[in-house]
Amino acid sequence: MKVFVTGVGGQLGHDVMNELDHCGHNCIGSDIIDSVDNGFPYIKLDITDSEAVDETLLKEKPDAVIHCAAWTAVDAAEDAENREKVFAVNVTGTKNIALACEKLDCKMVYISTDYVFNGKGTEPWQPDCKDYAPLNVYGESKLKGEQAVTSLIDKYFIVRISWVFGLNGKNFIKTMLNVGKKTDTVKVVNDQIGTPTYTYDLAKLLVQMVQTDKYGFYHASNEGGYISWYDFCKEIYSLAGFKTKVLPVSTAEYGLSKAKRPFNSRLDKSKLKKAGFSPLPPWQDAVKRYLKELEQIE
Repeated sequence: MKVFVTGVGGQLGHDVMNELDHCGHNCIGSDIIDSVDNGFPYIKLDITDSEAVDETLLKEKPDAVIHCAAWTAVDAAEDAENREKVFAVNVTGTKNIALACEKLDCKMVYISTDYVFNGKGTEPWQPDCKDYAPLNVYGESKLKGEQAVTSLIDKYFIVRISWVFGLNGKNFIKTMLNVGKKTDTVKVVNDQIGTPTYTYDLAKLLVQMVQTDKYGFYHASNEGGYISWYDFCKEIYSLAGFKTKVLPVSTAEYGLSKAKRPFNSRLDKSKLKKAGFSPLPPWQDAVKRYLKELEQIE
């Protein structure tokens, strides 16, 4: 199977390429930067350039595209000078990919987010729920990206994830480890609830998924129960052997963020099992494996 992957300079795209190769697939990576040192075929590509996307994909003729490229800087997306760029990448870029997939009649995986919902209540969000009401610019752009895909092609997998961490980029775990090394006490919000997603585990699911024709909307994050960011930080420090004290605070008390965050990021993932896909391992195990990769623990 020949798979084209966008955003291979990021956390997820990096792991997807490794997993595709591990499974024996022919994979080609792309990103907007000049080069990515991962040992795989690479094409520099600006996904907002429709002609370049068309030319590249029609030349390569992949069986599937796993679209990991996105603007993910949630707070920066709120700045007026960035709004046009956010929508260019997350909406126009996604539309360009989908249009090329339509011409090739190939599969497309679009990575989305719980931020497409309003973040209210306590019930887990269902994959096929249409009660959309994004709280911020990032969420709005990702929703419009979803809509671009579903309006143009039929062979799509839209996979919503939350609280992402991986080796190749910035994330909450890396930030908390750096903070914990410099201070005795940290404050972390305890009223935003969800589950982390380890890109290494997610990549395995996406590669499993793209080999099927079980199209539609899915939710995917690690198992292990719903937690707060406070719970998440406590587990990170416990596993890493940090003595840093973690204080729970409300979102209102914490302040700082430009973008509104959802209080309810619970994702119902039961559809994965019903479709025959393997659920992701418990997040506690994922964090432990990740810290070993970072050489924080033995």
